[in-house]
Amino acid sequence: MTPLPKHGLYAITDAQLIPADNFIDTVERAVLGGVNVLQYRDKRTDPAQRLMQARSLRQLCDKYHIPLIINDDISLALQVGADGVHLGKHDPALPRARLLLGERAIIGVSCYNDLARAQLADQQGASYIALGSFFPSLTKPEAVPASLDLLKQAKASLTCPIVAIGGVTPDNGGELLNHGAHFLAVIHGIFGQNNVTLAAQRYNRLFHAIALKETA
Repeated sequence: MTPLPKHGLYAITDAQLIPADNFIDTVERAVLGGVNVLQYRDKRTDPAQRLMQARSLRQLCDKYHIPLIINDDISLALQVGADGVHLGKHDPALPRARLLLGERAIIGVSCYNDLARAQLADQQGASYIALGSFFPSLTKPEAVPASLDLLKQAKASLTCPIVAIGGVTPDNGGELLNHGAHFLAVIHGIFGQNNVTLAAQRYNRLFHAIALKETA
């Protein structure tokens, strides 16, 4: 299994933004721009196509040595040998996912704007927790808002890494990193752009800027 890196760009696929006939090529071009973690998220496609795409992404992620996370579906993660799963509010509990996937699996948990949920997930051994939406989201316009102060509190009280999600752009992402986020999760900001490689590179510059600041 490929371990979770310490920080970086966390790209999430979207069936509406990525044409099925160009799916793997589009994702690979994004990865070439500097994606550090890839989550396969597809709520609508038929099971056979989801299995085919997930298997292809497993090969792609192996090629570039980045972890593949499956959204919601523990069974699919097991079928394709993914590195882990991402769990939402209505998915199986983290301890059950850990039991099924093993100790080395990456298991992330959506915690929205709920610090208590994040703290519980951390105590239960989450590999990372996701907070947001920090900004208005094109993918989930109905998402609950989360504050930068929440991000600062989470950074101070959690031991696991934090993924910031929701309307993250190259213009506002630096603020999230400065307040404690380890990863920036992006959907539309990459896969909704004409040049996905260039889009990913723009986010990556934020992490390079933070690294330069820390070594200065």
